Amino acid sequence: MQSIPRKFAALLSVLAMPAALLANPGAALAQQPYPSRPVTIIVPAPAGGGIDLIARVVGEKLSVKLGQPFIVENRPGASNNLGTAVLANAKPDGYTIGIVGGSHNINKFLFKNLGWDPEKSFEPIVYTHEIPLVFAAYPKVPAKTVPELVTWMKANPAEAKVATSGRGSAQEMAAEMFRMVSGAPVLLVPYKGSSAAHPDLIAGRTVLYIDTISAIQEQVKSGNVRALAVSTRKRSKALPNVPTAEEQGLKGYDANTNGGFLAPAGTPKEIVAKLNTEINAALKLPEVRAKLEAAGIEVQGGTPQEYAALIKSDLAKWGKVVKEANIQPE
Repeated sequence: MQSIPRKFAALLSVLAMPAALLANPGAALAQQPYPSRPVTIIVPAPAGGGIDLIARVVGEKLSVKLGQPFIVENRPGASNNLGTAVLANAKPDGYTIGIVGGSHNINKFLFKNLGWDPEKSFEPIVYTHEIPLVFAAYPKVPAKTVPELVTWMKANPAEAKVATSGRGSAQEMAAEMFRMVSGAPVLLVPYKGSSAAHPDLIAGRTVLYIDTISAIQEQVKSGNVRALAVSTRKRSKALPNVPTAEEQGLKGYDANTNGGFLAPAGTPKEIVAKLNTEINAALKLPEVRAKLEAAGIEVQGGTPQEYAALIKSDLAKWGKVVKEANIQPE
């Protein structure tokens, strides 16, 4: 029998392809290893903050390891809701992912029409970070411990002004939790972020600001403010000599800003698993840990399931704080 000419053999192979594949040419592209093109990392906050730093440091490592650019796109606004909504509504194909901070698990209780749900709208990829908060006090207030500060506030209720970074911020929630646990007569004074709040704290127009360690640590080191406590259950590596609030009698006090990488709901599990593996590997690199820890960021890691459990736990915690503080959603 004569052999079939090559061009006819090629034609026969095409005809033999599954009908479903021929009907959907895009399916052939889906067989390409992930990622086969650039990936966007949505950061729902301005450049220069904690989650922006993590996105850029980790994104750089992912670009090298996976051979495609991981491009950071800052989408700030509306208490981080704007960028988070963009992420929730992105195509769930692994080519748009994002990183969120503490407001992700708080805003559900503060805004009526978010357009997304912190659990249902996303696939958790990996828990990346925890940023402790610091009880930073005006140094001329005669209090060197949290109990002494509470005593002073109760004796001077009109002066018990506590700065916050505005509605829904981790700083506001930490201050509300402080009020609940300590019974101090806290008077909240909102500012548009740390840079706006620091001058009034240093000048004594407010007496306390429970701020992220990454934002306040230089003011602590310079002596402009006094660090009374850190807000987490464990002491911070950045300020190891500062005791926790719980160590000083605020039983159950545990506040921080934390978060991690998410993908839109419906993103294929194999893509989520691959990203989880690679991000965990990046977080273990000494140069990555050194850069993040220098900014007061406690590096985490783990499985998607562990991050999902943390989100659920945080929602329960902050929902209780919002309810007991009688904060009404907008």
